Parts: sequence; C-alpha cells; structure tokens
Amino acid sequence: MASLNVYSALVVLFLSCRAAMATKENDQIIMENNCETKIGLPCVLEAFTSIFETERISNNCWGELVVLGKVCLSALVKRALENPLFKDVSPATIIAKSIQTWNNCLTLIDSPSQSA
Repeated sequence: MASLNVYSALVVLFLSCRAAMATKENDQIIMENNCETKIGLPCVLEAFTSIFETERISNNCWGELVVLGKVCLSALVKRALENPLFKDVSPATIIAKSIQTWNNCLTLIDSPSQSA
C-alpha cells in the first residue's frame, strides 16, 4: 500500500505542476499534446501501477489509455523516470513495460470480445 502512495504523489505531481527535473523534450511533448488532461486520475494510477509494478489495468481504463496515446504515455513515463523516487528503477525495464502495456491495450481494444 505504501507504493500506491508513492504513485499517487507522482500522479499529483504530473497533474498539478511540471516536474522540475523533466527534460524539455518530454515537457514539450506533454504540453503540445495536452497529455495531462486526456486521462483521469484513477486510470493514471492504474497505468503507472501496472508499468512500475505488476498490477492489472481495469477494462474502463484501457479506453482512456488509447485516448491518451502512445506518445503521451511514453513522455509521461520518461518524465517519471527522471524523478528521484525512481533512481533505483531500471529505465530500460520500465520503458519495455510501458510498451508492453500499450501493446496489450491495443490488443484488448481491438479484440472482438471487447467491441461486442
């Protein structure tokens, strides 16, 4: 449960202000694409818990992730990795999990059972 508080704090940081250490490239992508306004806080928490840990994302949030888009998801994850909270996390592993989460999202959204 403590890790959920860390992710909650991180999400609040994303939604309430710019991360001081974020790269200009990620900030520019996030700003130009309005990334911080395209997904609700509950789904942000689910997505980041899925990527940084091993939790599942609910069916309700898959659609929000598609609206968020791959570019925004990638920029937000890269910004998170710049946060000192994640200094002991392997960026390559997290980026790979982010890509896997995105691909899973597309697979579930495109599957016939989801569109029925």
